[in-house]
Amino acid sequence: DIVSVVIEDGVTSIGKWAFYFCDNLTSITIPNSVTSIGYSAFGYCESLTSIILPDGVTSIGDSAFYWCDNLTSITIPDSVTSIGDVAFYGCVDLTSITIPDSVTSIGNDAFKECESLTSITIPDGVTSIGDYSFYGCVGLTSITIPDSVTSIGYSAFESCTSLSSITIPDSVTSIMNSAFGSCTSLSSITIPDSVAD
Repeated sequence: DIVSVVIEDGVTSIGKWAFYFCDNLTSITIPNSVTSIGYSAFGYCESLTSIILPDGVTSIGDSAFYWCDNLTSITIPDSVTSIGDVAFYGCVDLTSITIPDSVTSIGNDAFKECESLTSITIPDGVTSIGDYSFYGCVGLTSITIPDSVTSIGYSAFESCTSLSSITIPDSVTSIMNSAFGSCTSLSSITIPDSVAD
């Protein structure tokens, strides 16, 4: 029955499963006092279309927005340093997202099957792209990988069927199995001498 939520100033964290399966929730106000969003806090909130995270948030937990399949936009503040595993898995209507420079890690399956995502820029602080992180992002046509990245995980871009070209920076030393598997539109790729595996 919950359609809207206002979290009062002073609350510092949104815990595990807090609003899980509140599938009629359309709006939520999160105060600047919140610093963390817990495991699957908004999982399956299927009516949530947009959300603004306040400047105080430093971490987005595992599965935080799992299968919020009507979520079209989200604002991630510069305070966030990590995006957890499966954080936006199945957000099929998410068209664009800006990952701030403060982020240093993108978890496994973080944007898996975000089918409407067309482009994404990974910030300079990120050192590794997790396993399956962009698996099945069929609308993804371009991606920028910064010089800070040293490894690209298992199936990281597998089944990104619209991705036509990619440049891998000299910082990358390992590309794991199936990283670009089934990328059927990929016509060119440059692998630098730094890649050992």
